[in-house]
Amino acid sequence: EPGKILHELRYGELAHFKLVPHTPYYGTADATPLYLITLHSAWRATGDKGLLERHLPTAEGCLAWIDKYGDRDGDGFQEYQTRSPVGYENMAWKDSGDAVMYPDGSLVKGPKALCELQGYVYSAWVRMAEVFEALGKPDRAKALRAKAAALFERFNDAFWDEELGFYVYALDGNKKKVLTVASNPGHCLWCGIVPRERAKKVVDRLMARDMWTGWGIRTLSADHRAFNPYNYQTGSVWPHDNAIIAMGFKFYGFSAEAARIAHDVSVAASHFLLNQLPELYTAAERTETNFPVQYLGANVPQAWAAGSVFMLTQALLGFLPDAPRGKLYVDPSLPAWLPDLTVRDLRIGGHKLDIRFWTEGGQTAFKVIKGD
Repeated sequence: EPGKILHELRYGELAHFKLVPHTPYYGTADATPLYLITLHSAWRATGDKGLLERHLPTAEGCLAWIDKYGDRDGDGFQEYQTRSPVGYENMAWKDSGDAVMYPDGSLVKGPKALCELQGYVYSAWVRMAEVFEALGKPDRAKALRAKAAALFERFNDAFWDEELGFYVYALDGNKKKVLTVASNPGHCLWCGIVPRERAKKVVDRLMARDMWTGWGIRTLSADHRAFNPYNYQTGSVWPHDNAIIAMGFKFYGFSAEAARIAHDVSVAASHFLLNQLPELYTAAERTETNFPVQYLGANVPQAWAAGSVFMLTQALLGFLPDAPRGKLYVDPSLPAWLPDLTVRDLRIGGHKLDIRFWTEGGQTAFKVIKGD
């Protein structure tokens, strides 16, 4: 499938003898739109137009793959289905075999159209429209914005369930709604595919008792029949999942809820060796006497988990770099538990900045103490 971004590449004995599929392994439905999101983010942080020009052929391949292969049946949504006998059953970030299930606990049959895959593609199209404008291709930008607007409407018609008051986990192979409550719709906030009038419902649902542990948001509702906080992706807490959700909360103006995630994931980190966040952890509902436990086999350190620290900080400070135009937008909202924070050596394009943020009379003030 030309244009598809790989999921994983391994070297070594097992890979050499083809005893593992990661040589490379392409069983992922989300790496391709996420590549486009990453390219746009890197350009906004560096202002390097040459970066866009160098990687444009890859980006064009990604856009073509989304249309031709990502949408397997031409219905306008992204789906995945395993075809390899050694492939993963699930190809979104929740890739364990039991990660996608109906409310009764039975496994969903594909092709599966997960909610966040639609959000990733929407965000990729919106961001690439800005990229094409910067490259002097306004027609491509206009076409992508039109596709994004159509997907926005289609997604919100098909994936919202009024009775649930929440976005469904996925559409199954028969295009029926999978009414399971999971953390995935939080990624849709980060992507901007949620209408403003629905954002509070999504935020409140994710912060409800069955999803919120006090140590972060669970991957799956505690009321679900398949809930198991000791399992990989059916009730455990993942720092990167929480960071993306916190960023989505911030984008829609829910700064206090974003700060609560940042606080509780940070406190969870204090229970692990060297304050390192593991890939995932198990957490019962928080009390004065319990604590989170690292999942057996979790990677530590792990890039997603380490990166979550920076994304949670971004959610608190509302950083939005626009290096191509020589700007950094900030929308800080420091909580009471973090009243003073200085960021040093923040690099935006060719600039290096030190910025101090502090709370004053219930508001967050800031001052650039070094740089322009």
